[in-house]
Amino acid sequence: MALPPSSYPVEKKALFVPPLEEVAQVFKSHLLNNFAEVNVEVVDSPDFTQKPFYLAGKGLTGNPKLLEIGGTQYLLPLVNREKVYDLKDIAKLAQVEPSFLIGAGAGPFQYVGVNCEGIINLKIDNNGIVDQQTRVSKVNGLDEQMIVQVLPNNETRISLLGNLFISEGKPGKVIKVQAKNRTGKKDFIETLRNSIEEKYGKNHLVGIGGTFLIVEGKAKQHVMRDFSKTPLEDDVAVNQWLKFYEMSAPLTAVGTFTSNDGGAIDLRVQHFHSFGPNGEAGHYHIDTTPESVEYLGYFNVAEEIVRIDKPKDSHKYGRD
Repeated sequence: MALPPSSYPVEKKALFVPPLEEVAQVFKSHLLNNFAEVNVEVVDSPDFTQKPFYLAGKGLTGNPKLLEIGGTQYLLPLVNREKVYDLKDIAKLAQVEPSFLIGAGAGPFQYVGVNCEGIINLKIDNNGIVDQQTRVSKVNGLDEQMIVQVLPNNETRISLLGNLFISEGKPGKVIKVQAKNRTGKKDFIETLRNSIEEKYGKNHLVGIGGTFLIVEGKAKQHVMRDFSKTPLEDDVAVNQWLKFYEMSAPLTAVGTFTSNDGGAIDLRVQHFHSFGPNGEAGHYHIDTTPESVEYLGYFNVAEEIVRIDKPKDSHKYGRD
């Protein structure tokens, strides 16, 4: 069962919304320090329901907001199994209708049977009808094989934590980002996040969400093993518990990033999960083929952040 919405706190905060054209130039200035080939422009969005993205909604506009649900404190050092949320409830709390939700979180362990990654990708229409295209990824068996499945339309829960971008899914203007041949040490999203952190982070909270495709190359990604029975107290322990894989393009990633952690609302500043057509899905870290990697991303600036069930205590590990 999911927690009733009346049982957890909800905070809403308006975000600073710079023009897309300005953000595009901010992105470009930092990408040029980390990639050999870069192109950034404001365009009409493609239809994201089509190849190669395979998302549940057509666009990224119409009342765009960020959702931050729970936090790593409900996973670490030991899991709090009560922290289960229904995304249909969350969409109503965000007051976005119809709702197209994409992003990174922990999947519904009650349905899957074990702890799992959630690559959130679903649409809820004005009548509450769900088009569920969320993938979940788990570590299975003694050989620790990765198993990926698509959730059914009647399973709309998320567990413990999530960083989601919600909109009405309308076509509209977005920032298109192309980057090839990584020459620096930062991953694609870290580069974009650092750009808005430097430009806006001291004075403004800017939130961005969207999707990117790894067109060519491979990426280091993790899948959480089942919940640890011993406390995980730091990043060293967390990284030993996670199962890392090298996953191959094409990979479609979804998630969010912000210009700072929001202070009192304690945000996770970047979080993306990806899935591919070859039965692979997980939490994006960085490409492992810098000389051949190619990224294609589309992003929009959110107008508000909805902070759902913020943990009372904060810790900073387990957020990479």
